[in-house]
Amino acid sequence: MSDSIVSDTTTQVVKSALNGLSRKQEVISQNLANVDTPAYQAQSVDFQTTLNNTLNGTGTLRMAKNNIAHMDSASSQKDFVQISNRKGGTDRADGNNVDIDVEMVDMTETVINYQAIVQALTKKFTLLKQIIK
Repeated sequence: MSDSIVSDTTTQVVKSALNGLSRKQEVISQNLANVDTPAYQAQSVDFQTTLNNTLNGTGTLRMAKNNIAHMDSASSQKDFVQISNRKGGTDRADGNNVDIDVEMVDMTETVINYQAIVQALTKKFTLLKQIIK
């Protein structure tokens, strides 16, 4: 019974969202670290599409099993986010297209989204705590 309270659909979606936002933050940090690397192409993360598919039941987050000894489990969140080269932007003379302003806006947006989701989850657990009391 307690498993269904803690691991319900909402909690699973929140977990996926937080992992996706964390991965997005890693990619933004990687872009910023390579701002002066010649020919580096900025990357972006699109986990929202996969998260929406998961919510709609059309996506699968299962790992492929290629050995009978492998256990069935959800795939790592790094595997389910879509990382691609950022479209648009302007290439500098050295072929790098990292724009610090774009990266900072993305970072701020990611942090705000992460904090909002954590606050919502905290409110849910606070409500559960009050119900138990």
